[in-house]
Amino acid sequence: MERLESVIELQQLCKRYGGKKAATAVVALDNLSLQVPAGSLYGLLGPNGAGKTTALRILCTLLAPDSGSVRVGGVDALAEPRAVRRLLGYVAQEVAIDKILTGRELLQLQGDLYHLAPAARNRRMDELIELLGMTDWIDRRCGSYSGGMRRRLDLAAGLLHSPQVLVLDEPTVGLDIESRAAIWSVLRQLREGGTTVLLSSHYLEEVDALADHLAIIEAGKVIAEGAPAVLKAALGGDRVTLRVREFSDADEAERVRSLLHDCAGVRQVVVNRAQGYSLNLVIEHDGVVEQLRRQLAAADLPVFALAQSRPSLDDVYLQATGRTLMDAELAVAGSRDPKAERKASM
Repeated sequence: MERLESVIELQQLCKRYGGKKAATAVVALDNLSLQVPAGSLYGLLGPNGAGKTTALRILCTLLAPDSGSVRVGGVDALAEPRAVRRLLGYVAQEVAIDKILTGRELLQLQGDLYHLAPAARNRRMDELIELLGMTDWIDRRCGSYSGGMRRRLDLAAGLLHSPQVLVLDEPTVGLDIESRAAIWSVLRQLREGGTTVLLSSHYLEEVDALADHLAIIEAGKVIAEGAPAVLKAALGGDRVTLRVREFSDADEAERVRSLLHDCAGVRQVVVNRAQGYSLNLVIEHDGVVEQLRRQLAAADLPVFALAQSRPSLDDVYLQATGRTLMDAELAVAGSRDPKAERKASM
């Protein structure tokens, strides 16, 4: 079978929750478009509430969009949802495991739901138990599992039918370092074996470490897309974080921002409220740092702390949105509507 250039195509997806009136509706997706190359490990990066889970649920035929189109492996997901489900493995953010069953019994049940032949099901189970390091505890009841064990078992269930595309929603949230490293290793092996992996996360280091390509989502739309290294290189300079005193306030931070905004060699200045009103900026060359120190000192604002580093994905996010990912998380948490969230989860 000919390999498709893009195995997932989302076009102009729109989704609202909470009513038909514009004043009361919560916009989850705002004309979101996305193309995922076949055989890639593709990351969706964005704060909680950005629309990542809604997009994945629509992709997996669990939710209908208000408008737009979805194709997986060349199949129209809105017209042929059953056919698309055969191509997908989905691991949701919330782990759904029966506490009474053993891990092996749960995988057997999952295999039966996929109508796998018993012999093929058992061979596949053995492969996944070894791959995910579950041998020592797979025959214990799931109610005794740690969070890392539960997540590995959930991942095995999503892989049991050998899907063409694996979709994961925040697969390592809340896990310890060892469990996270184990899952990262499995995802890399899947990519090397030709499985397309679509991974949503708000962990910058996770997407940076794993993804061949990524899309940054903000307020239900894609605001930046590409290979992580290319996006970081496009910033064209180093990141500088500085504070003019140990404890600053919003007014003083804004005064510093205005002063630095017109400084030659500075590409962007953003006030980082999440870190005590420090300032984040991208500089074009090393000589800019001393120029900044002189300019601030002349304004009676001597530098209290300064750190310089190579650009990260957080800097890419800052460049695209004017705020850091942590600030975006805080903004979403502060504006969250509990009633709309309950409707969205139904």
